[in-house]
Amino acid sequence: MSAGTHQSGGMGTGVVKWIDSRLPVFTYLQKEYAEFEAPRNFNWFWNFGAILTFLLVMMIMTGIFLAMQYQPNTALAFDSVERIMRDVNYGWLLRYLHANGATFFFIAIYIHIFRGMYYGSYKAPRELLWMLGVVILLLAMATAFMGYVLPWGQMSFWGATVITNLFSAIPLVGDSIVTLLWGGFSVDNPTLNRFFALHYLLPFLIFGVVILHVIALHVTGSNNPLGVDPKGPQDTLPFHPYYTMKDSVGLAAFVTIMAAFVFFAPNFFGEPENYLEAAPLNTPAHIVPEWYFLPFFAILRSIDFDILFIEAKLGGVIAMFAAIFVLFVLPWLDRSPVRSAKFRPVYKWFFWIFLINAVILGYVGGKPTDAPVFSGVEGFQIIHLGYITTFWYFAHFLIVIPLLGIFERPKPVPKSISEAVLGGGAAGTTATAKPMEKA
Repeated sequence: MSAGTHQSGGMGTGVVKWIDSRLPVFTYLQKEYAEFEAPRNFNWFWNFGAILTFLLVMMIMTGIFLAMQYQPNTALAFDSVERIMRDVNYGWLLRYLHANGATFFFIAIYIHIFRGMYYGSYKAPRELLWMLGVVILLLAMATAFMGYVLPWGQMSFWGATVITNLFSAIPLVGDSIVTLLWGGFSVDNPTLNRFFALHYLLPFLIFGVVILHVIALHVTGSNNPLGVDPKGPQDTLPFHPYYTMKDSVGLAAFVTIMAAFVFFAPNFFGEPENYLEAAPLNTPAHIVPEWYFLPFFAILRSIDFDILFIEAKLGGVIAMFAAIFVLFVLPWLDRSPVRSAKFRPVYKWFFWIFLINAVILGYVGGKPTDAPVFSGVEGFQIIHLGYITTFWYFAHFLIVIPLLGIFERPKPVPKSISEAVLGGGAAGTTATAKPMEKA
């Protein structure tokens, strides 16, 4: 198509039109965002995709400016962070935005995941969309772990030592992996350099996967609270201005809450031990990771016994990674023909039990294993609660969900989004009438 005949979709005049006639980026944005048809019944839980995108950009920007002042050297790292806080113009703001931004990024990503589980956003045809989301979670966890090491405080050093040592449990290649991660024979300067380089690189990789995630979303279309695909124009709205405005309101509310912590309680989520410089000869009494790792840390610690020929340490590592891997295969574990928990009364109860169980796992991960669960009851310790919650975590995915797909009898599902609103409820097709068939 020649430049003279190319239509830019009404995208502005002058420079914008000139660029768009040669590289139709503005037409693409107009089509994929302004004209993109989204279900008209989104609730506020659908704001978190936009919130996560904003937070990722904020983390990358603040990270770039922090990297200009940070020194990835064991002799200088701790003092360089203090210099950023005290001497660099607005360094304290950059550091607190970055540190608390990580916390709120994981708050948003966990809400995003649990929303997807409740409304069945992992079901066909959105399996790959869901799997890309799990990849983003894995990359975010790796990035956050490496970033936690960079301040070179006590918890940074000992957290890196404990977590990297876990790979030594892998048969044959475990010790080589640990040596590769360390760059030597202990957590030292080469380790810090490697973690700094990877911590700087991975957010850009995350951004690339986010682009794939959005493309997959625009190919399959968004899920919605009813879990039924739009059947026509009466079921959809243009993304702009309706959802851009709604996302803006949700983002403003979320950022206001985050700002309250940044300005009034910036160290609320931090560990006091990490405000002491790393001391390899002084082990903290209780080594714990950041709160967003605690459920997986609890699963790791709960496997403290050998399973057949698998030693306890290796079993814990396998269980910890399996807790994330099981999310990849969730679309094939859930065989129910209905997406949304609104029409799955039994699944709904098990979902809330699972959510409570995940919160308890986080509590277990933050406590010493030999501490009593209840004051005065010495026989029931944190480790015993860990056994129960770890078992239920895997039972939910591997036993409960597959059985519900067979035995649960969902409620009738509406034929369309507009019918559910205008018809006053879920009168329509039954669960066996292929409610997941794409329009």
